[in-house]
Amino acid sequence: MKFKPEETALVLIGFQNDYFSTDGILHGVIESTVTPKKILPKTVKLVNHLKNLNVKVFHTPILFSSNYAELPNPVGLMAKIKEVGAFKRNTFGGNTVPEIYQLQNTVKELFGKTGFNAFNSTELHSTLSALKIKNIAFAGVVTSICIDSSARAAFEYNYNTVIINDCIGGRNDFEDKYYCEEVFPLFATLFTAKDFVECIKD
Repeated sequence: MKFKPEETALVLIGFQNDYFSTDGILHGVIESTVTPKKILPKTVKLVNHLKNLNVKVFHTPILFSSNYAELPNPVGLMAKIKEVGAFKRNTFGGNTVPEIYQLQNTVKELFGKTGFNAFNSTELHSTLSALKIKNIAFAGVVTSICIDSSARAAFEYNYNTVIINDCIGGRNDFEDKYYCEEVFPLFATLFTAKDFVECIKD
């Protein structure tokens, strides 16, 4: 399988301090896995490869106002986010992790995400459409929530959908294994970061 670089984009999800910093409010959600130490350096390396291949890279952080007006009746995880005060705009926890932020000349941030799906309330689809993107790859957290929701949406928008399976992280290792083996293959193609880069090279 080959992808034309000018028709391909990488979408990063959830690379924020509240997940990845040891001081992050929701770091405990993923700290029991190898996620923070595993996927961040791999993703940085992937972005650095892709910037030389004319592949567009985007980050869609989830951010809320100080009073969580975007969540009038939250349930489940959203209720927990509001309860603990995570992902507020203009806070350390809501900020993009330094390793990704320092790549801002390559990684374009698309704001507006206040739910699981990176397409909702953002300009992701319109931006990708304007660029004539046909292939979307996803990296980030959390596997069973934002990665799953966003990848399904991409599939329903008729993008060729890719999951970079060594650049995503879940709440536990079982979750990652289950989604990569049983769920994602139903609507996406899975690649390691290395193999994805090889598919883009001429």
